Amino acid sequence: MASAQPGVHALKLQPPSVSQTLRNGSNFIKWDEDLSTVTPVILHVDPHGFYLYWTDQNKETELLDLTLVKDVRTGRSTKTPKEAKLRELMEVGNLVGRLENRMVTVVTASDLVNVNQLNFIASQEEEAKVWCVELFSLSSNLLSHNLNRDQSLLKAYVKLTLQPNAEGRIPVKNFVRLFSSDRKRVETALENCRLPYGRGDSIKLEDFTLEVYRSFLDFLCPRPELSNIFKLQGWDDNMLSLDQMTEFINNKQRDPRLNEILYPPLRPAQTHSLMERYQHDQTQLKQGVISLQAFSSYISSDENGIIPPEKLDQSEDMSFPLSHYIINSSHNTYLTAGQLAGSSSVEMYRQVLLAGCRCVELDVWKGRTAEEEPVITHGFTMTSEIPFKEVIEAIAECAFKTSPFPVILSFENHVDSLKQQAKMAEYCQSIFGEALLIDPLEKYPLEAGVPLPSPQELMGKILIKNKKSHKPSNNTDTKRLADQPANQSNDPVSPSNNTGEMEAESEEDDDDEDDDGKKGSAEREAVATEEMSTLVNYVQPTKFNSFEASKKAARCYHMSSFVETKALEHLTKSPVEFVEYNKSQLSRIYPKGTRVDSSNFMPQLFWNAGCQLVALNYQTIDLSMQLNLFMFEYNGRSGYRLKPEFMRRPDKHFDPFTENTVDGIVANTLSVKVISGQFLTERRVGVYVEVDMFGLPADTRRKALKTKTSQNNNAINPVWDEEPIVFKKVILPTLASLRIAAFEEGGKFIGHRIIPVSAIRPGYRYISLRNEKNQSLILPAVFVYIEVKDYVPDTFADVIEALSNPIRYVNLLEQRSKQLAALTLEDVEEDTQTEDEADSCAERKNDVKSAPLENGLSPAPGPAGHAPMTPKASAANQQAAATEAAKPAAKSEDLVLSVLIDVQVCTIESLQQSKVYQKEQRRQFKELKELVRRHQKKTSELLREFNNKQKKVARQCSKSRASCSDGEKDERLQQLRDEQEQQLLALRQEQYYSQKYLQREHIKTLTERLSSLAEESHNSQMKKLKDICDKEKKELKRQMDRRRTEKINQAKTKEKHLAEEEKNEINKSYVNEVVQNIKRLEETQTKRHDQLVEQHTELLQEIQDQKPKLQGAVEAEFQDKFQCLPGEIQAFLQDRKTEVRGHSKSRPSTPHETLSEED
Repeated sequence: MASAQPGVHALKLQPPSVSQTLRNGSNFIKWDEDLSTVTPVILHVDPHGFYLYWTDQNKETELLDLTLVKDVRTGRSTKTPKEAKLRELMEVGNLVGRLENRMVTVVTASDLVNVNQLNFIASQEEEAKVWCVELFSLSSNLLSHNLNRDQSLLKAYVKLTLQPNAEGRIPVKNFVRLFSSDRKRVETALENCRLPYGRGDSIKLEDFTLEVYRSFLDFLCPRPELSNIFKLQGWDDNMLSLDQMTEFINNKQRDPRLNEILYPPLRPAQTHSLMERYQHDQTQLKQGVISLQAFSSYISSDENGIIPPEKLDQSEDMSFPLSHYIINSSHNTYLTAGQLAGSSSVEMYRQVLLAGCRCVELDVWKGRTAEEEPVITHGFTMTSEIPFKEVIEAIAECAFKTSPFPVILSFENHVDSLKQQAKMAEYCQSIFGEALLIDPLEKYPLEAGVPLPSPQELMGKILIKNKKSHKPSNNTDTKRLADQPANQSNDPVSPSNNTGEMEAESEEDDDDEDDDGKKGSAEREAVATEEMSTLVNYVQPTKFNSFEASKKAARCYHMSSFVETKALEHLTKSPVEFVEYNKSQLSRIYPKGTRVDSSNFMPQLFWNAGCQLVALNYQTIDLSMQLNLFMFEYNGRSGYRLKPEFMRRPDKHFDPFTENTVDGIVANTLSVKVISGQFLTERRVGVYVEVDMFGLPADTRRKALKTKTSQNNNAINPVWDEEPIVFKKVILPTLASLRIAAFEEGGKFIGHRIIPVSAIRPGYRYISLRNEKNQSLILPAVFVYIEVKDYVPDTFADVIEALSNPIRYVNLLEQRSKQLAALTLEDVEEDTQTEDEADSCAERKNDVKSAPLENGLSPAPGPAGHAPMTPKASAANQQAAATEAAKPAAKSEDLVLSVLIDVQVCTIESLQQSKVYQKEQRRQFKELKELVRRHQKKTSELLREFNNKQKKVARQCSKSRASCSDGEKDERLQQLRDEQEQQLLALRQEQYYSQKYLQREHIKTLTERLSSLAEESHNSQMKKLKDICDKEKKELKRQMDRRRTEKINQAKTKEKHLAEEEKNEINKSYVNEVVQNIKRLEETQTKRHDQLVEQHTELLQEIQDQKPKLQGAVEAEFQDKFQCLPGEIQAFLQDRKTEVRGHSKSRPSTPHETLSEED
């Protein structure tokens, strides 16, 4: 897109503007909560709004990237020191106002779980308010999180200049730390700029101007590919004419999808005006020529950002019904780690809402304290409890700080107490006040056929989703509530006692039964009291029956929740109906119960069907969550994204699995050429780039492009300039996203960016990268050339494709299964086997082969210690015995036995050899391995965190020796060690609970899979048996006829009268023999059939008998592990402490390496 053209959307986003108060700085007292110290500082913000920084009395400066700031608080939501001495220090001087109202708490977070707080105390309340408001405005500015290339490089310059040493100079080591570990390359660039470059040297601030900085970058990161772009266009002498520049902008940089009336191409006069900003040499500009320097500046400017600012702005129409939007949603919002153990946190609600989420979940349970306060926790697990009231207060505080549009509170209400439900309703009304929507809007009564209100009409409102009683509370309802079983224990029940009955989510009451079967009564949601029912209006959870029934009822205020597996089943079997359902009603999709590590499914799957509330585990920022974060970064981070028109209009029908262009939507052709990278990592290592596409199943392509690894360990300015990857037909650009990711040569992730195809700007563009936690990286960028145009189909291409591969159009379910593979996070190895899994039962039968019987064991044991399921006695031997028993007493050659065909007996070993079973084993093994890997990573991070804390305490004590004795230092360190031991123990216990639960679920799944395979094999066997019996009869008759013919031929050699007589005797006996043998054969076949049925019944019973044994073995195994765990943790820490003192380098970095070798 060229320059500033007129358009429909008036841009409301403004670049960050720093007030004079923040530039000049203010006096504050910094309170360190961990060290219990207070320090006078001067707080500033740089003029560009990049950094918050403070300088203490020793002239030492610390700075904080404002994009890492999640919230800025003052008043009740801040912490204040409890120590009397510290409070006295804070009250010294001319101070005005209450302490909490003078507090400025800056909340920072690397992700949504690991939250830190910086506490500053102002001298006046008004000053604290000003800093709070302005800092939050700067940190939440979307343009600050989407800087162009020039601004990113400027940010690095500001960072260098804000951290001088005590002499006011910039140490050379700061350049090496920021730009590259290739010290020689950095020093050479400094030397070329005639700056000090020695290891211990430093540079005067006045010598390091912005012009010198740009020269330094040119020497450090030369850009030969920019010169090549000139040459490819036929430009010589590194100069362009205005006409050539105009042609370049219009042909290369302008989006051809734009309307030429609203966005007309540039004229040379406009180009001249545009280039005045970038051409430093005005003489050249007057001559009508553009230099390479001006061209380079233009390419890296705001004019050429990869995303147009209006897409970041709130630009979508918000006046449609709620069901017409995809809504940012969270699952089990209170959890900070796995689903079975770990801490629940009130802060998670603040962080999730500040991140733009508009639907949060509250699992409410009956409180067991004397105060009878309801609590939020994950029932029947080891997760901690948090007060319901505090959560409601946190939601009220942060609900509309990021977005003004409505918030949905998804209640899972297990409170079987009238009094506590009344408290819940009272807290919601008193704390939310007018923000809580109780009565339906007059324009939108709760009647059939009436659509939901729009986000615009519900601005600033909070909606409650809770079970609703449709009649006033009476004695019957009260009795039903009182009769519900209560959780008698004060603490959550261990999953070890409830694993068999526990469910992933109580919303299965709304949906069909979960994979785990019927829900235990203790886990069903409580009957809603009249007080709670009154709060429910437009989001009423209802049990889903069918799409047809929902359409007939036409109650838009009814919604249903689906576990991801059930939703995937509906999507595969009834995709068009699912899309139709989502046009008028809300659907909520949540993760399956086996995701105990809080991993996520791919939300794109269900966005494609128009599902609105696709709830993810926010505590896990995996690829799925990253896709979600990027999706909702647009439209002003409002938490609402308008669905494409044909997914909203009642007269249009859409199949998410379509491979053809959609009526009314112009498909795109997208070409991406990765040219080069800049400052991808500070390490000296080879790097490469991958390109992915996410969207409809037909549009999705994982790892569509992977460049070669850069040569000579060059990560500063690698150039690839390889052939572009072409996405020939992107059917639905409005739901498609392009992902460009950079990796080190060993596969270590560097950064990535996910960009909507409909918003992407074509041309030569810099793409600034984000890390795995979606934080903007300052320097790393990828330089690409992108072409986007309307898709033009090849003549008869679709017809030719159909004729060349007609099988593809036969089995729609199989086709959809293949399409979904790329969107269900399957590995490449598993993708190759999807065809086997989707095959019909007939093909599965062929997989069931007889296993070797020498040892009676399956050659493929179960994962993670699962014992293979083996029969009590060899079924093959049983079959052989049965055959022997069916033999008649006696003949040298028995025709009946000779025609019997061996029927392979189905054994557990043979079932375990099937591809379906083995694939499930591999999936389970990978799932367990990933769970252990995640916990190892958490443990390593925990050890690093405590090492840093110990170093911090040691440094603090060494600085203030007078106030910190050796005894106090040892006491602090011992407290840290005790805390470390407890956290390591809790983390390890959480892993064991997760592993135990997962292994029990795996055993259950494998048992079900074996039973299913046994049924399929038996049914196949019974069908084949009929054909076998017919063949055996025919073969028996054929052999008897052959014998009769042989006897007659022998008789012919005798005298004629004797021959005729013998011939008649042979024929007479033949008839009797046939009758007898056929009768014997049928009796034998009947016995064989009965024995096969009996053996099948025994096999099924044996499979079921193995399940409790295997689960009992898992239970016993982990019981031993739990008993040994405290001692092993202590031993590990003691060994680690001893080895650290001895400077040993061979110790393990985490307790997993010594305690978890069996994993």
